[in-house]
Amino acid sequence: MSKSNRIYLSPPHMGEAEKQFVLEAFETNWIAPFGPHIDSFEREFCEIVGCKYSAALSSGTAAIHLALQLVGVKPGDEVLCSTLTFIASASPIIYLGAAPVFIDSERITWNMDPGLLAEELEGRAKLKQLPKAVILVQLYGQCAAIDDILEICKKFNVPVIEDAAEALGATYKGRSPGIFGRIGVFSFNGNKIITTSGGGMLVSDDEALVAKARFLAMQARDPALHYEHSVIGYNYRMSNVLAGIGRGQLRVLSERVEAKRRIFESYRAALADYDGLEFMPEAPFGKCTRWLTCLTVDAKKFGVDRDTILAALAGENIEARPVWKPLHLPPVFKGCKCRGGAVAEDLFNRGICLPSGSNLTSADLERIIFTILACR
Repeated sequence: MSKSNRIYLSPPHMGEAEKQFVLEAFETNWIAPFGPHIDSFEREFCEIVGCKYSAALSSGTAAIHLALQLVGVKPGDEVLCSTLTFIASASPIIYLGAAPVFIDSERITWNMDPGLLAEELEGRAKLKQLPKAVILVQLYGQCAAIDDILEICKKFNVPVIEDAAEALGATYKGRSPGIFGRIGVFSFNGNKIITTSGGGMLVSDDEALVAKARFLAMQARDPALHYEHSVIGYNYRMSNVLAGIGRGQLRVLSERVEAKRRIFESYRAALADYDGLEFMPEAPFGKCTRWLTCLTVDAKKFGVDRDTILAALAGENIEARPVWKPLHLPPVFKGCKCRGGAVAEDLFNRGICLPSGSNLTSADLERIIFTILACR
């Protein structure tokens, strides 16, 4: 097997439409964070996910930061958050001087456990210490048990922010994630299922909230002839150039999802029958994009552990990674509370994210699978 070319985990997959939209931005000199591509990208994105309003931003992290402010998070508040996720789901909580409280995963979705969330909220209600918000992550293209979690949060009047950064193109009971909570967040980072190189989107059916997000994202400039500011804002708006890339990428979203799912099926067909390998399940209430194909390794049954497989892949110039380290474990969140944690820790200790780029070739897949099986 040749290892001359690097196989990346989830590289950008670009096409011709993106080039044309970028060229149009240059030809019309709409380069700044204003312009027709931004307006069109927001409108087209709303049509695809089924929301009423959206704001194109510089990153998904920026979108979470603004979302937390929009629901009123202030210094000293607490925000509940999935623990099995990337740090950007929780770091904006710290930006605002609030504290994250982490909730463990359930096995069926790898996302927030509704039962543990209910226990946490019920206990806090008795103490009159309810959190200011819940950040619900939709992990690796898989939707959480959204209805159960919304019902629990509605009971205690706690707003839900959906971090759907990894789940654009997925469905929950036939609808897009990110549109069920008070505010939804998406990411267009370079490794996501579609990309603007860097960027994000904040969505809501509340027009006033999205208008406030746009205001804050453009340095919170008051409507005056001179530069007047009553509150602190941010430089968080997406540029018209990047929005052009996003418009081109939106046109192939369904193709990218199907490609990711075909890649998963190739892995499953080749590896599922080996004892000790178990793929992230697809919850019965939705369609997972398989943004990343993830599996866990039982070393006793498979013959080698997770880290041996990762080392073998790295030796063949193939990028693969452990699943996210639960956020209650890193030093930066030392001292933060966590409800449960054993499930997320087990998934981290045994989990692998395999190369899942939508432009993977059959030869790439053959090389990856050969390497995994050859290290036994």
